[in-house]
Amino acid sequence: MKAYVLGENGPVIADVPQPQATGTQVLVRIRAACLNRADLGMAKGRAHGTRGGTGSILGGEGAGEVVAIGPGVKGVKVGDRVMGSINGAFAEFGLMDHGRVFAIPANNMSYEQAATLPVALNTMHNAVVTAGALKSGQTVLIQGASSGVGLMAMQIAKLKGASLVIGTSTDSGRRARLNDYGADLAINTLDSNWVDQVLEATNGDGVDMIVDQVSGVVANGNLRATKIEGRIVNVGRLGGMIGEFDFDLHALRRINYIGVTFRTRTIDEIRAITAAVKDDIWDSVVSGKLALPIDKVFSLDQADDAYAHMEENRHFGKIVLRT
Repeated sequence: MKAYVLGENGPVIADVPQPQATGTQVLVRIRAACLNRADLGMAKGRAHGTRGGTGSILGGEGAGEVVAIGPGVKGVKVGDRVMGSINGAFAEFGLMDHGRVFAIPANNMSYEQAATLPVALNTMHNAVVTAGALKSGQTVLIQGASSGVGLMAMQIAKLKGASLVIGTSTDSGRRARLNDYGADLAINTLDSNWVDQVLEATNGDGVDMIVDQVSGVVANGNLRATKIEGRIVNVGRLGGMIGEFDFDLHALRRINYIGVTFRTRTIDEIRAITAAVKDDIWDSVVSGKLALPIDKVFSLDQADDAYAHMEENRHFGKIVLRT
């Protein structure tokens, strides 16, 4: 089969053996897949949890139809249209654990649309609802809101009853579009007074919760922008893995600082997160209330161009590879 594989000198399109479903695995004929930030690092040779390394197929989420199942699979059958996390999604075929499978709603949702959803749904339902414990009427700040997962975070926050959702983006064009995805206020963290803008919008208190995909350069600003006994859920580190952190301010405001990643979770934990999405917000996925914009679609043969487009960091929403 054709796949986008990490070679000695970077990623290349290559012919590789088709995987076979065993145990609780589902074999999917992948029709569309999406890029995520982790894919950029993996293309440069950096591991992402257990994924990565020379010879590995890139890509982590996609959509298609089931063509075979392992003997331990439950709840999924051959012919089902599915989406989910796939280790090696930038290929014609890929394997998915049966507990990570989402059925594509039977409402004419395209494979391209379906491929945009799995990572964003799992990541941000876990961050906003489970780790962040958002309650109706509370206020939320999403750092890095114009990414696919950021847009999903704002929508989930609104769905769960947030009274104020603030989204950040350093790009004026993307910032102007955040209100279409749940933002009541869009701010630029390059402005020296961005924390003051948050405080003004919250009557001087700060927000109840921050979902932070930036870290690094905004870490201390986040502490100032969070109310006493608020929460910061750290999801991403686009602004730097290391930064200044005012421990005294953290203590004074009694902030609950929570780290979130899927890289150290067991398969049972990830299955539980997938099940929580289905139990709690799936009706809003089926109805189209929770959806993500597609920035641009490339063919698998254009994977290099898709990666270059993400590296430019000018996209809004998801970048899709049609396989």
